[in-house]
Amino acid sequence: MPELPEVETTRRGIAPHVEGREIVEAIVRQPRLRVPVPDDFVERLVGSRIGILSRRAKYLLLPIEGERDGSLIWHLGMSGSLRIARLGDLPKKHDHVDLVLDDGAILRYHDPRRFGFVDWLAGSLESDPRLANLGPEPLSEAFDAERLYRLSRCRRMAVKPFLMDNAVVVGVGNIYASEALFLAGIDPRRAAGRISLERYERLAAAVREVLAAAITQGGTTLRDFVSGTGEPGYFKQRLNVYGRHGQGCRRCNGELRLVTLGQRASVFCPSCQK
Repeated sequence: MPELPEVETTRRGIAPHVEGREIVEAIVRQPRLRVPVPDDFVERLVGSRIGILSRRAKYLLLPIEGERDGSLIWHLGMSGSLRIARLGDLPKKHDHVDLVLDDGAILRYHDPRRFGFVDWLAGSLESDPRLANLGPEPLSEAFDAERLYRLSRCRRMAVKPFLMDNAVVVGVGNIYASEALFLAGIDPRRAAGRISLERYERLAAAVREVLAAAITQGGTTLRDFVSGTGEPGYFKQRLNVYGRHGQGCRRCNGELRLVTLGQRASVFCPSCQK
């Protein structure tokens, strides 16, 4: 599933091609996504302009400026990608939605599993239930060790699913939670409420370090993800634990172990992570 670095990489890749451009045609080939494409999707968009793109957690937000102002909220699901195509580029089997722009560029949504969606947001972002109760962005000043420590008190759940809770902090999915916990030297099975403030300071710093590095590397391509310009992400080459169970730890060469936490596979080093 595309996580925060992949979505941020997508935003940065497509923004220069779509911001300020007029939508001259909207094509919906497959409306049956996880959330059905709105019936008036084409009517709302044609003739309007795209504003400045933003991201909230794993959602991409495209402001639409026209007779009926609002925003498109886009989620890439398990296998979705947004890419820039040009007039004459024939759509592939799973290219479900096109926004044709006034300079001939096409914002094209590709999603083999159809777990993603694009929906219309008429009101403020805070009024949408998908966005209203989200925690802070992990690269913002609102995310810090004090928040992790305070919210974790008396919590018996393991620290890894705690860190992946979007009400605690957004966008720290399975890959990057595993990697951050390794950098911080914290066992993902340890109860969140039994971790000290000092150790949460290391974890918060590790989350920021891992996510910033992943964005710089264009995200992580494990199977489906490509950027807005069609490039894979290269952070996979820097993974320390995720997907490496049974292999040697890059620090101590001990064997990495695999456990299941919150129904998600978690790989860690029992020697380096306590």
